[in-house]
Amino acid sequence: MTEKPDLTTVVSTKGQVILPKAVRTRRGWSAGTALIVQETDNGVLLKAKPIFAPQRPKDVFGCLRYDGPARSIAEMNAAIVAETRRRHARHRC
Repeated sequence: MTEKPDLTTVVSTKGQVILPKAVRTRRGWSAGTALIVQETDNGVLLKAKPIFAPQRPKDVFGCLRYDGPARSIAEMNAAIVAETRRRHARHRC
């Protein structure tokens, strides 16, 4: 495996750092990308900030309305199997 050369940058008098273009391109970070900065024992870690905040199932459970009759577990399982078969068949050659 070939080792990638270390990339360097400089901190400006305003505390700004320019990330090398190769890194921004690989990560898909364009101007305006929000980054999370985390200090670690080995240095500083930059991660793209998620577009949506993480959600717990209990926070969103029941947010979609359904006015029809209640479905049985057997009906739900049958619908899952049917959709799985439909998707699988779509990818066959």
